[in-house]
Amino acid sequence: MPAAVPDTYCPAVRSFLAPAIVRSDAELLAAHVAGDRHAFAELFGRHQRRLHRLARSTTRSPEDAEDALQDAMLAAHRGAPSFRHDAAVVSWLHRIVVNACLDRLRRATAQPTEPLTDVWAVADRTGEVDTGLIVRRALMRLPAEQRAAVLAVDMHGYSVADAASLLGVAEGTVKSRRARARARLTGLLCPDDMARC
Repeated sequence: MPAAVPDTYCPAVRSFLAPAIVRSDAELLAAHVAGDRHAFAELFGRHQRRLHRLARSTTRSPEDAEDALQDAMLAAHRGAPSFRHDAAVVSWLHRIVVNACLDRLRRATAQPTEPLTDVWAVADRTGEVDTGLIVRRALMRLPAEQRAAVLAVDMHGYSVADAASLLGVAEGTVKSRRARARARLTGLLCPDDMARC
């Protein structure tokens, strides 16, 4: 255990020499609600990369992911006082990001968009198909709710119960959305004229 910093030092030197105190997510959120101006930035910064990956995998474009992440950050900042502590703070942040992504996708669905190009037309110079790109494009063709369910459980590793809590739906709804998503993905990734996947 590090030695205590003597009180004879000035406050600036004491704070510099004191061991770094790492606050938990719940402590940071509580500090933000109590008025600590830096706590929320530290909390969101701690999880920003993971939340950005979540937004990017849920939306159709990097721009939508950035916009949804900003919407989510603002919603979390404003909604912090209403956090109920019945889940981990990071799960709460995940749910806010997913909801922001789904809201953005719903708004985009109301506006006409250009159809995606044929998935099988994408190939590199040697004629080999980039599987990652094909899967990504197939995922983007799923309805937003189905995509969110399959991404939460199959890509991000949440249990069905946790995904249901994250998405704000019943466990059975997550299961049925995943089943529909998998069936549709099979049709998109294994067309009739190709060998069985």
